[in-house]
Amino acid sequence: MSDFSKADAREAVPISLLNAGKCPSYALGLANAFAAAGQRFDFIGGEEAGALVRQDASRVKPLNLRGDQTANVGFRQKMTRVLAYYFRLIRYAATAEPKVFHIMWNNKFEFFDRTLLMLYYKALGKKIVFTAHNVNAGKRDGYDSFFNRLTLKIQYRLCDHIFVHTTKMKEELLADYGVRENRTSIIPHGVNYTVPNTALTGAAARRQLGLGERDKVILFFGYIAPYKGLEFLVAAFDELARGDKNYRLIIAGEPKTPKDKDYWKRIKETISRSTAGDQVIQKIEYVPDAETELYFKAADVLVLPYVHIFQSGVLFLSYSFGLPVIAADVGAMRDEIISGKTGDIFEPEKVPALAATLRKFFASDLYLELDRRRQAIRDYADEKYSWKKIAALTTAVYASVATAKKK
Repeated sequence: MSDFSKADAREAVPISLLNAGKCPSYALGLANAFAAAGQRFDFIGGEEAGALVRQDASRVKPLNLRGDQTANVGFRQKMTRVLAYYFRLIRYAATAEPKVFHIMWNNKFEFFDRTLLMLYYKALGKKIVFTAHNVNAGKRDGYDSFFNRLTLKIQYRLCDHIFVHTTKMKEELLADYGVRENRTSIIPHGVNYTVPNTALTGAAARRQLGLGERDKVILFFGYIAPYKGLEFLVAAFDELARGDKNYRLIIAGEPKTPKDKDYWKRIKETISRSTAGDQVIQKIEYVPDAETELYFKAADVLVLPYVHIFQSGVLFLSYSFGLPVIAADVGAMRDEIISGKTGDIFEPEKVPALAATLRKFFASDLYLELDRRRQAIRDYADEKYSWKKIAALTTAVYASVATAKKK
């Protein structure tokens, strides 16, 4: 397939990117690649729409239909904002020029989005492309149900085409939801470049966090939930730190749901009982983009001890800072990590295996030459997960969907 050039883009069909205000890193990565290539599109989302780089304002239309979401309001006001957003979205769809709608995330009321809103789009004659970042998040998060699977099946059947990020995701989509293979495509997850990366140095980041130059710093970053397997990392760290006081563990993120908060409470109690508890830095709150680089630049390695996952956006965020990743061998992690070059993998849910992998890392050239190796990791990510390539693959599907005849 040829590169997605501006000449190609100007012949491409206009499309609408529907983001629902979620995961701006993916939405903006793709949208900015489109803008750079001259693709015509509407960008429908929230405040992240204002961050879109508009190369050609006549071809790119960012629309913040969510309004100001920063104000802390009560339940009634939140419901009013959500309903107002849905009203604006429904009104937009009725008059929108693009015939191809690319849904990157569902909105607040997912069951409504999967069924009635999808039927509404189809009634308007829209062709629907959907990115399934998670084939069934309910299964991963422990709240799966017959109704959840039913509404997912309805949405997947109503889509004209579905993007997934890995082969295993595609296999689950076909096996569990009866989606035809010719209506699916594997599109890589691009590198996260929306998070600020300033002139802050690793040494300065360590000073801000009270870390020493010789400390061996392990990072856990992101939402805290049972499927993340944080308890295995805490146990492995305890094993390591008993023999080496230079080890440090940073836990930066927050639990979202009551179930997640109970999970974190148990882990926190484990840390407090540990002899290495004073070597754990706990930042248990939402970490805004402006502060994210502090943790990735202070750390020597990111650990993803997942119990269940297909692919992790945190991995690509880590690569953007040139930080190696050690991950459990679940989902597509084995395909995304080059042992000894960009990190390593270990047997999931096995504390001795994780501890051994960490020991191996801190004795390796990857760690000892980390300052030099960081750029090599960034270069690898830029090549394999280029947004330009992702935009080219995505646009080819748009063209196919737009010209496909009804069967």
